[in-house]
Amino acid sequence: MKFTDILKKVIVEQSRMDVLVDKLTKPQGDKKPLLNNEELFALIAADPESKINTDADIDSFKGDFSVVKKVGPYAQWLIKQYLSLVPMMGDGETPIDKEDQKLYKKVLSQQRSQFFEDLYKTTEDLKKFHRFKNRLPQEQRDINKMTIKSLFDAVKDFSLEKTKASQDEKKQASATFEFPGAELLYNGPNWAVTKISDTGKLGKAAACFFGGYHEETRWCTSSPGLTWFENYIKDGPLYQVYNKNSKPSPKTGLPEDRYQFHFGRNQFMDIHDHNIKLVEFLNDRAPEIKELFKAEFAKGLQKGNANDKQLVIEYPRDSSSKYVALYGWDDLFKQLDPDLTHIDFTNSSGEPLNLKFPKELADLKNLQTFYVENAISEVPEELKNLKNLEFLSFPNNKNLKEIPEWVADLPNLIALSVKGTPSNLKVPQRVKDRIEKGDIWFVHNND
Repeated sequence: MKFTDILKKVIVEQSRMDVLVDKLTKPQGDKKPLLNNEELFALIAADPESKINTDADIDSFKGDFSVVKKVGPYAQWLIKQYLSLVPMMGDGETPIDKEDQKLYKKVLSQQRSQFFEDLYKTTEDLKKFHRFKNRLPQEQRDINKMTIKSLFDAVKDFSLEKTKASQDEKKQASATFEFPGAELLYNGPNWAVTKISDTGKLGKAAACFFGGYHEETRWCTSSPGLTWFENYIKDGPLYQVYNKNSKPSPKTGLPEDRYQFHFGRNQFMDIHDHNIKLVEFLNDRAPEIKELFKAEFAKGLQKGNANDKQLVIEYPRDSSSKYVALYGWDDLFKQLDPDLTHIDFTNSSGEPLNLKFPKELADLKNLQTFYVENAISEVPEELKNLKNLEFLSFPNNKNLKEIPEWVADLPNLIALSVKGTPSNLKVPQRVKDRIEKGDIWFVHNND
């Protein structure tokens, strides 16, 4: 190649990089930048065809884009996938309304963080796409018509390498589900469960084996050459769940139909590393192992320290909501510390609830705050004798018709909020008298 051709190529590449930097990381008029420098660099580097200076420290990018020698052909597709993320409700199907800015921003931030955590998987899929594109159907050969999911579906049956477990490992796993570094928790008629708590080399070896060395599954913890196992295991054990009635996989001999649970990060994944509907799975498909995980669900019920004991439920997305769906509302209250001071229940499902609190609510004598949003049609009678209550808040309960008269008898009540309830909400005269005296701060609708 002539020197002039080389120079021209360098100039074109640098110009392309400059365009991306200017367009994506700098304000456009009064609009904020779409990406920061670190995000743009990570997306470019995730393209397996991008060329990065070998002396560059990819993990601590300093903002010098001159280390990018070539922007790969998939970089702009990756950028588009990232920028087109849409925050979804807990059901994974309903977009979150942009008007709810706090929830919208929170979920979008979580999704973007997860996108980068999973980026190495997309890089692997792009490698397969680049190598095997000519073996795909014609309609699947244009990357710009693909999504992250459809790309995975198109290339999942291709393999970049072959790594085989020993015949002894296959035989032992298929018969006993035992492997050094892991514990066999349960081996029943239809399901088996293993647990990895070991944080060292044995634990990682077990995670790689039970995950099929990142070939039978896409669990990031099963890749021998990466550090995701270390990142996850410090937040709690890994559980593998096997359907004993499914056929054995060729590499490890383990059942093809298997799952990995990680309660520390609230992730419950199938072999494709897609979140399953855990409540439906345990209630309908695998009820025989439901009790096995009860203690793990119970760990996340209360937050705070000895001076600030809280039950916080964000229905339907958090672990407390799953506990209720699996083991029942009454059972949840039996697990609570009797010295609980705060209950905070928010229904963000988009659908109103008609929640009935169990009688055990009356036993929480130290309760100070009771907050229930979009979930009740009447104030729980069980609060009646809780003399330490200071704050009652019932926002956005559209079916709430009245405040009971006994609220006036709560001696330490400081505030009563019914913002977003019907304008004709009935408030007893004795409660009004305390409000007018200034004993209770009252918030209603747009007050």
